[in-house]
Amino acid sequence: MKSPRGFDHVDTWVFDLDNTLYPHHVNLWQQVDTRISEFVSRWLNVSTEEARAIQKDYYRRFGTTMRGMMTLHGVHADDYLAYVHQIDHSPLEPNPLMGTAITKLPGRKLILTNGSLDHVDKVLDRLGLTDHFDAVFDIIAAEFEPKPAPRTYQKFLDLHAVDPTRAAMFEDLARNLVVPHQLGMTTVLVVPDGSKEVVREDWELEGREARHVDHVTDDLTGFLQGLAKEV
Repeated sequence: MKSPRGFDHVDTWVFDLDNTLYPHHVNLWQQVDTRISEFVSRWLNVSTEEARAIQKDYYRRFGTTMRGMMTLHGVHADDYLAYVHQIDHSPLEPNPLMGTAITKLPGRKLILTNGSLDHVDKVLDRLGLTDHFDAVFDIIAAEFEPKPAPRTYQKFLDLHAVDPTRAAMFEDLARNLVVPHQLGMTTVLVVPDGSKEVVREDWELEGREARHVDHVTDDLTGFLQGLAKEV
């Protein structure tokens, strides 16, 4: 049986954004998901059903649909990001309790996301968390190579001078925790709380028992509040 890594030594706290800093059941990403399907359908001139299949295939193979569209179809990232992030952020509500818990954690707090900085700004503004993070590493900083690509994590670590053996990573996709764990980070998988319906692919909800997942929580705010009392 594995012995999960702890947090006593952590001085850098790394957070994914979507479905991590806000609950899965908000289904904000569902809006983006729909916009992606529309973009693929229009760009490739295919039916919505065919576009959906292509979208999900690229998502699994390339890390993001955008990367697949760029690699195979010459899509420009700026055009793609501008289109798919035209969504309604109003379902997000301020979370001052999470903000307080994050503030109490010792050291730096960073965001590592496959989204764009513009999207990050809008989400953090709605959550009331804008001032709680020291830096954001987005898909543009990653030169459009998304997690879980190992080079993306290394770029992030190098740019922000992060010692992975003194860092913790919070993510909603277990596959995006494989490399962080290999690098020495303490890993936390954020899962739905089960109280409300979530719109996710089955594979996106897998991995709770994976060896590279040290901790699992369905209540990130409560989990961080507990950590703040321990570290």
